Amino acid sequence: MRVFRLLALATVVAAAPAAAEPTASSMPPTIAIIIDDMGHNLHEGRRLANMDQPLTLAFLPYRPHTDSLARLAHRKHKEIMLHAPMANTHNFGLGQGGLTPEMDQRAMTTTLRRALQSIPFVQGVNNHMGSLLTQQLQPMDWVMRELQRYPVYFVDSRTIASSVAGDVAQAYQIPTLTRDVFLDHEQTEAFIDRQFKLLIKRARENGSAVGIGHPHPVTVDYLEKHLPMLDEQGIAIATVSGLWAIRNDNREMFAEGEKQAIRPAFANKD
Repeated sequence: MRVFRLLALATVVAAAPAAAEPTASSMPPTIAIIIDDMGHNLHEGRRLANMDQPLTLAFLPYRPHTDSLARLAHRKHKEIMLHAPMANTHNFGLGQGGLTPEMDQRAMTTTLRRALQSIPFVQGVNNHMGSLLTQQLQPMDWVMRELQRYPVYFVDSRTIASSVAGDVAQAYQIPTLTRDVFLDHEQTEAFIDRQFKLLIKRARENGSAVGIGHPHPVTVDYLEKHLPMLDEQGIAIATVSGLWAIRNDNREMFAEGEKQAIRPAFANKD
């Protein structure tokens, strides 16, 4: 699949001579696929990490397999995100690392910082649930004030239409994207097929689109079968940072030394 292999290198295209740089208008319709809730399911996580395509994998902090799977995924050239748990309107439990409206600024930023430090090779952040917290301006201001210190992007999962998370991230000049399509909130092949086709339709209409799925066996089965067919459909696939580069004329997200490095919570095992 020549197209997605080229796009897997999109984050380094900016280093090439200007005359050789493809612009967004010259690229095929491009999708990015984020897989949320990584870290619980070792088997499906390994399958996703070992796929040829440049997926972006979003890991919950402190889960049983987060560290080992993130390291495997990095070796397999996947992009790594923190899937930050945030309070929701249904009072579902968040687990360790959750951000809630009851927190003051210090508690929220410390919790977020430690979660970032717990994910090896982290390059971005998106919200896990968050239908309550992402509507609230003050907590989102604290979150983005912390994130803007580091070389990370933010993807608003848009678990609720009234989310302000993406707007606040933009106000802090954090590289930002928004989810276009959820792939698998019904776990059937027929539903995932409809959503995947909708994702491709959005990419054809707008040039690119971001989809979010989960490490359900039916989702992984579907992706293993259908991602290799994208090239013949004239559709490319990129990591989130690669898609951001395409949308921004291959501009670098962060200048060297511009942001504070994320100090890992433990020694790098790679």
